[in-house]
Amino acid sequence: METILSILFIAFIVFFSIQFCYYGFVFSRFAFAKPQAGTPKKIPVSVIIWAKNECENLKVLLPILLSQNYPHFELVVIDDDSSDDSLDLLEAYEKQYAFIKLVKVKNNEAFWGNKKYALTLGIKAAKYEYLLFTDASCRPENENWIEDMTAHFTVKKTIVLGYSSYYKIKGSFLNKLIRFDGALAAIQYFSWAKINKPYKGIGKNLAYKKSEFFNVRGFMDHMKIRTGDDDLFINQASTAENTTINTTSFTYSDSRTSYSSWLQLKKDQITSAKYYKGFDQFQLATHFISQFFFICLAIVLLAFQYNWIVVTILLSFRYIFNWIVIGYGASKLKEKDIVFGYPLFEFIVLFTHIRIAIASLFSKKTNWN
Repeated sequence: METILSILFIAFIVFFSIQFCYYGFVFSRFAFAKPQAGTPKKIPVSVIIWAKNECENLKVLLPILLSQNYPHFELVVIDDDSSDDSLDLLEAYEKQYAFIKLVKVKNNEAFWGNKKYALTLGIKAAKYEYLLFTDASCRPENENWIEDMTAHFTVKKTIVLGYSSYYKIKGSFLNKLIRFDGALAAIQYFSWAKINKPYKGIGKNLAYKKSEFFNVRGFMDHMKIRTGDDDLFINQASTAENTTINTTSFTYSDSRTSYSSWLQLKKDQITSAKYYKGFDQFQLATHFISQFFFICLAIVLLAFQYNWIVVTILLSFRYIFNWIVIGYGASKLKEKDIVFGYPLFEFIVLFTHIRIAIASLFSKKTNWN
């Protein structure tokens, strides 16, 4: 038994070291970095909004976009074969405003119900080279959203990663959990972008040049995968040279109100991650595995009181240090209130991933629907 505990203790030290490397040398690069202010460009930009049965959301979003403090932009609104009154609303707006372009998508037999197909039509219809994306369910943080996102474009930086969160719901534990998960994911992909290893973006707040889209044949390499219109494209197209981040202007949407709906979102994200580049899959898996086994081994070693003083010190150090890193990162994302739920939120998110992974082993489906 002593030999087994000794091996487990060594493994605990290894996983602690891996975790420290992630938080100390990767995630801290975003958390402790000074904000990067862009230079306003005033370049013409096409704002692309995908919508499917989003009439009520469009009634709120369109006036907000029309009031943006930006001199030269068009709105390309994609109606993806909506069955509600979205099309009527958008046709009325198109008649009233010359800079609104409506793209009507009818179901294609080869790409039935595929968001990527609809987005491709919208991108092709866009008049300008610079594209800015959000969904009909989102709301820009303020009237300077377009200016803030486009300000980060340069001659070399042709992909801008933004952050999108959920509106806060007072007293909702689930809302804080979901926002914690989103903020932690953003801290990760912003941090990797800052060390020249970008791997993910969020289509609710994302900008890139049209040329970047066609350089990788758009979504063609993963068109049959229903998820990943944003992160799979970014994983394929982003490089150290062409990608930057913007943390000055966000978008927001209504929060998921049930655990099951959030679970479905997590399933979709995990589905997409299976198709990332090899290194990106490796670093995500290594972070998850080291996180899981660090916690499990700490519990076992403390239960047997094996080197419990060292284990307690490392366990305490890990959570305090990570708390600081997450706290600074969350502050930049205007999510300070979620920090108080750590490490409980971390534990729930971790075992939600495990639940999904186990369920996927018994599923014959190749994609979550």
